[in-house]
Amino acid sequence: MSYDLVVIGTGPGGYVCAIRAAQLGMKVAVVEKRKTHGGTCLNVGCIPSKALLHASEMFAQALHDLPALGVIVGKPQLDLPAMMKHKDDTVAANVTGVGFLLKKNKVDAFFGRGVIKGAGKVDVIADDGGVTSLETRNIVIATGSEAATPPGVSVEFDEKTIITSTGGIALTEVPAKMLVIGAGVIGLELGSVWKRLGADVTVIEYLDRILPGIDQEVAKQFQRILEKQGVKFLLASKVTAVEKSGDGATVSFEPVVGGEKQTIEANVVLVATGRRPYTEGLGLEEAGVAMDRGRVVIDDHFCSSVPGIYAVGDVVRGPMLAHKAEDEGVAVAEIIAGQHGHVNYDVIPGVVYTMPEIATVGKNEEELKAAGVAYKVGKFPFTANGRARAMRALDGFVKVLADAETDRVLGVHIVAMGAGELIAEAAVLMEFGGSSEDLARTCHAHPTMSEAVREAAMAVEKRAIHS
Repeated sequence: MSYDLVVIGTGPGGYVCAIRAAQLGMKVAVVEKRKTHGGTCLNVGCIPSKALLHASEMFAQALHDLPALGVIVGKPQLDLPAMMKHKDDTVAANVTGVGFLLKKNKVDAFFGRGVIKGAGKVDVIADDGGVTSLETRNIVIATGSEAATPPGVSVEFDEKTIITSTGGIALTEVPAKMLVIGAGVIGLELGSVWKRLGADVTVIEYLDRILPGIDQEVAKQFQRILEKQGVKFLLASKVTAVEKSGDGATVSFEPVVGGEKQTIEANVVLVATGRRPYTEGLGLEEAGVAMDRGRVVIDDHFCSSVPGIYAVGDVVRGPMLAHKAEDEGVAVAEIIAGQHGHVNYDVIPGVVYTMPEIATVGKNEEELKAAGVAYKVGKFPFTANGRARAMRALDGFVKVLADAETDRVLGVHIVAMGAGELIAEAAVLMEFGGSSEDLARTCHAHPTMSEAVREAAMAVEKRAIHS
């Protein structure tokens, strides 16, 4: 069978790439090792975790917040199987939707392990060992990533007691004590889910701060918010061993600088120390594709060292984000079609879907200082926002960073309920090279949370009205 393009992997980068290529007139096939499309994101990552984050937040609101609004429902009871069914139903609907879109766009789907046999050839190895050979003019690698373990630590996952994020969305009961290794996005999101449902949650982190890469002021304030919610932190601590013990697990750790080794026991240990590219077994080295620490080396047009073999998403450089992979998938499809696809890596938002959420786009203060860029700061707290007060959602603030000379917005950082939605206007502004003045003079509906974004832009020139 011969194609213009074969895409290996049908996560956000892969299926979007395939659909865009089909729209541009190419004959396209996808290869997927799972029994369902959607990759980690739709099956065991972004989508199911957000379903549980929402459901657990509703439970927490009923437990703690509704009486203050005059809504008396009594003490809520947790039906964890029903909550998990909501999660599974959400996943099924999204996965089915991707399959429908591939069929609608006449993309052929092959299920099995894709192995590149050189430029222009992909073998699909089915579970029963059968092999289907595909001939193609172009190949796109979009195989995503898998959970990583702490450096130098051997961890045996059973996804019940010692778990990755995959186990973290599928526990059959709320653990009395949960230890989360890693204070990044995945650890804090899933730790928040189980904390709301009743677990005693402790987060242990090698660095002396949470959320590496996030604006430091944002991270510090957010840590205080989580501590107020009952999450405990052990920072600047190096994990040296993770072992099963009895009905739970024991984690050994020591301070990064000085101090004695300690142990902590938990019913469940969630290892959330990042992810690594999933590139093993694809035949990349045999095909001559250059690699760098498990990543595919690409040029500015997403092409690997072998002409006709491209890569996008978690297997290449840049943040491991579904929407970044989607943009790259569209761009490489357009490049293969002879168009000028591109991705603006300076305007890729990131969101932490806790409560409140964190949303960022562009540079943070530490990055601007390191680059020697002169900038101005405008901040506005949600305690001064009428809609936030009406919803009892007062935690957080908006920070706008603008170039000191040109006033062009370089970064926006938000801690707030619904921050992931609020960040979109900042991304649009920055995509068009907008200034803080542009944002400050744009009328926003009242009362809305978005008014805080405008007020932060006004604060760049010290003219915020409500603070």
